[in-house]
Amino acid sequence: MVRAQGVCARAVYGWARGAAQCSARLVLGIDTSCDDTGAAVVDETGNILGEALHSQKGTHLKAGGIIPTVAQKLHKEHIENVVQEAIDKSGVSPTELTAIATTIKPGLALSLKVGLEYSIKLIEQYKKPFIPIHHMEAHALTVRMLHMVEFPFLVLLVSGGHSLLAVARGVSDFLLLGQTLDEAPGDTLDKVARRLSLKNHPACHTMSGGEAIEYLAKMGNRMQFELTQPMSQHLDCDFSFAGLRNQVNQIIIKKEREEGFQMGQILPCVNDIAAAVQHTVTAHLAKRTHRAILFCKKEGLLPQSNPALVVSGGVASNEYIRKALSIVTEANGFSLYCPPPKLCTDNGIMIAWNGIERLRAGIDVIHNPKGIRYEPKAPLGIDFSERVKIAALKVPYLKLKT
Repeated sequence: MVRAQGVCARAVYGWARGAAQCSARLVLGIDTSCDDTGAAVVDETGNILGEALHSQKGTHLKAGGIIPTVAQKLHKEHIENVVQEAIDKSGVSPTELTAIATTIKPGLALSLKVGLEYSIKLIEQYKKPFIPIHHMEAHALTVRMLHMVEFPFLVLLVSGGHSLLAVARGVSDFLLLGQTLDEAPGDTLDKVARRLSLKNHPACHTMSGGEAIEYLAKMGNRMQFELTQPMSQHLDCDFSFAGLRNQVNQIIIKKEREEGFQMGQILPCVNDIAAAVQHTVTAHLAKRTHRAILFCKKEGLLPQSNPALVVSGGVASNEYIRKALSIVTEANGFSLYCPPPKLCTDNGIMIAWNGIERLRAGIDVIHNPKGIRYEPKAPLGIDFSERVKIAALKVPYLKLKT
């Protein structure tokens, strides 16, 4: 169990905004939604007083994908040390915390269970309020810890498990404009990387699938392979990536046959395939986001003065995707905000900050968490996607000079 120690910390991370105040409200955030165990202590001004993260990436790379029972086992083994490290770094005692915030939805059921059960033990030990966190809402609001982004704003969340467009109208008030109909872009990139056997590539064997695709794409020519952009005839903001992955699989099979290669060997054209896949995923994300911007303008959902697009989630770390989205936002008079890559992937910091946001707004601050349950599947906000389909807005051509 976490040890009580220390007094209010003065040292903070590089992106924190000023010195911590001992009288400030402090939230411990805990995230075990997927395959990383994260914890952090954050104050209400956005100072990160202490953080810790245990990544399971190496284990799952070797296995070729995330195995839920393995993820659960590793969370159980590391959660106490991760939380203790975050508290030790913060210099505050658990008794000084204002509340404890934990991801309870959505995510892998076995992983969510570990975080919730451990958090309840802490809450009972230290008699602190509990703040349940929606993982995607936390991703959406992380940027507000770093920049003065006022509600409402448009948000694109792209990760290994999610892909959606929504209007953030408040701390827990979202209009869902579109989401993936099958798999998420991060999942697609990971599966393509596995099919290309990039774990056998000397430059990529320690990288995640998405990282490897981005790295190789820089040296590739996307024009060598023609891929059909998903859902080009559907005038909405939903996403689909499974068909694209099937296209790529057929190309890989064809090239292996032509070259006389076996599965597991690295094709000579691997850089070109990576470049084509990355560009097609990017173009799909950019076009859907462009339509969302046009819809928001038509419906008056965002302010006319300095509207904003926030992009977050693990895939938002991809520089090629960020560049394409900056072209879209500049063409439409939007400001683009992306958290630094470290805060795009899963972490305890964003959970703690979402706890701060909810604490300020007085939303879901629970003093008796016994009835709280984790939810592997959880929608985000009010579904507005049918309104988008009815509008059927055509997106003007925009050259993505990336």
